[in-house]
Amino acid sequence: MREPRRFIQVLLGPRQVGKTTLVLQLAEEVAFPIHYISADLATLQDLSWIVTEWERARGKVTPKKGALLLIDEVQKIPNWSEVVKSLWDEDTRKKRDLRVMILGSSPWLMQKGLGESLAGRFELIPISHWSFSEMHELFGWPCNRFLYFGGYPGAVPLVDEKDQERWIRYIHDSLIETTLSRDLLLLTQVNKPVLLRRLFQLGCVYSGQILSYNKMLGQLHEAGNSTTLAHYLDLLSHAGLLHGIPKFAIQKVRQKGSSPKLMVFNTALMSAQSNKSFYEAQQDRSFWGRLVESAVGAYLLNECRGTSFEVFYWREGKRQVDFVVKKGEKLVAIEVKPRKETLAKSGMDTFCKKFSPMRAILVGDLGTPLEEFLRTPISRYFEA
Repeated sequence: MREPRRFIQVLLGPRQVGKTTLVLQLAEEVAFPIHYISADLATLQDLSWIVTEWERARGKVTPKKGALLLIDEVQKIPNWSEVVKSLWDEDTRKKRDLRVMILGSSPWLMQKGLGESLAGRFELIPISHWSFSEMHELFGWPCNRFLYFGGYPGAVPLVDEKDQERWIRYIHDSLIETTLSRDLLLLTQVNKPVLLRRLFQLGCVYSGQILSYNKMLGQLHEAGNSTTLAHYLDLLSHAGLLHGIPKFAIQKVRQKGSSPKLMVFNTALMSAQSNKSFYEAQQDRSFWGRLVESAVGAYLLNECRGTSFEVFYWREGKRQVDFVVKKGEKLVAIEVKPRKETLAKSGMDTFCKKFSPMRAILVGDLGTPLEEFLRTPISRYFEA
């Protein structure tokens, strides 16, 4: 914002990770007059509303300071990008110093609009789920609490280990249901909404596990095909809920045709649907182990989103590596073993012989402690 006016700044990220709070804090730090508007009530807004509010923001521009227009949830308005392009270009021609920042919680819809009309006019800033470091530094959370309750800052006041019903309702109603109903079903064409919901529920149950699309269809008991499931999984990924990590392969065609490894972006989504309390989850070794692996996977997905890093898994026969992070031609292999258990099923040695990664990291009691790994930027592992 302190730079000369060049691009529309676009903040993209899932619901309830602090995008609006962030820009309102920014508004207190910069010297410009601010005009904040929200299109969250999509049915009440139209293109003329954007024009009207933009004119109000223009009225706040001063010769020396300019002004800043903040537009929240703009993707709720059909064809928003065309009118934004027209207004932005008009300000550019007239050398009007009105800076613009756009916020959106539906990256798929946002990127569609950006790609259609605003090419060359915007700079993308991904806003991801909160990490363990952030939850620990701001709220003092230990690692085990972060593993179960995840990284939603707005849910922190509702966390009560003795009475979790309020927290669970918040995750369901304010996060899951709002994202599915308002960001996906309302704004995109989904021919089988029940299948989309059940796929998300299945992904939470099987987070950290590899499932073929045929096995998913068998579990879901819904009419559909693998192409539909792959599309719905892509929608859930763009919404910051659930991702299908592809298998690592030298040939990209083989990566696209692989069975995905389901992975939530936030472990709170798993816990809220598990019917297990914080205490019960810690006593269940199997479930807690999947929480640990999902926390590592979610951390990698959130760290790598919007960057040149890519996240995969690798499997050959019974040998597998939990995560493979790729940047250019460089690889880092990551195996998650939360307890002192046998490494007999690990495929790390085989993977290292075949692909020669820069680093092979074991996360757990026998290697890098979980807390240390969750605090370390993934880019550090690619340093020579």
